[in-house]
Amino acid sequence: MAIAENDPLCARLADDLDEAFPELVVQHQQLVFGIAVRVVGDSGAEDVAQEVFVRAYHALRRYPAERVREMRLRPWLGRMTINLARNTLRGRRPTTDIADLADLADLADHPQSTEGLPHQHAQRREERRMWARLLAGLPPRYRLAVALRHVDELSYAELAETLRRPVGSVKSDVHRGIALLRAAYDAEQRGIAQEAS
Repeated sequence: MAIAENDPLCARLADDLDEAFPELVVQHQQLVFGIAVRVVGDSGAEDVAQEVFVRAYHALRRYPAERVREMRLRPWLGRMTINLARNTLRGRRPTTDIADLADLADLADHPQSTEGLPHQHAQRREERRMWARLLAGLPPRYRLAVALRHVDELSYAELAETLRRPVGSVKSDVHRGIALLRAAYDAEQRGIAQEAS
């Protein structure tokens, strides 16, 4: 198994936390917010994301420089977000606003792009909403694994580290989640076809 190269941002954080920390936020805010939305829903995701970065800053300030240099930021922040989001859920029911999940996907699709016709943009937006709704309908174990792998693009090694489960287990969860998504999609398409006929 190859050892991952150290992230240059980690070296900058170790050398000057106050100077480099804004870059950490910029690079990882979509990951942190995305995980928070998938765990607590839109109503508490922003608060969770802000608290994650506050806690990350304080933790990095306490860690020895060598530990910071060797960190794997994505799994570390992902795990911290999951833990904080789950703690936030205790005592309240999770809600997921599907429109906000689709809007989050819009941010990743280069909103400044003017390519394509308006109806094409509307069609893509509707497709994203449909996939976000189908993803939100998965059991939490599969939903989080699929989203971290295919939306946030974590490697399987990062995913295993984030979820603190063996690589084989997270691969199985992703595979099972994708199978459930396909089944839900197929069922929905059959329903649409039946309504049209």
